[in-house]
Amino acid sequence: MAEEKHHHSLFHHHHKEEEKPGYGEEVDYRKEEKHHKHLEHLGELGAAAAGAYALHEKHESKKDPEHAHKHKIEEEIAAAAAVGAGGYVFHEHHEKKEAKKEDEEAHGKRHHLFG
Repeated sequence: MAEEKHHHSLFHHHHKEEEKPGYGEEVDYRKEEKHHKHLEHLGELGAAAAGAYALHEKHESKKDPEHAHKHKIEEEIAAAAAVGAGGYVFHEHHEKKEAKKEDEEAHGKRHHLFG
């Protein structure tokens, strides 16, 4: 019995090799666009959470002068994580736009009138 190989990608999603389109197979660009939109929203959440934690640590450094240096370092780390998450959001937004453009090229522009 041959074992199926599972590939791990970002956020530990499992993808079977057969699910990935190969040469000459049709790619579902709408599904890809939706996937990148989802990842973009997750990145936005991460950026907001890291930013909120940075603000919390800034407050703690003022409130707890005895451990202010530790809080200041944690604030800077959280701020760097927020900037990194913002970069990831920008990347996913670009990927989403690219998937939408490829879908329009493959199927023509869709004009949704009245809903």
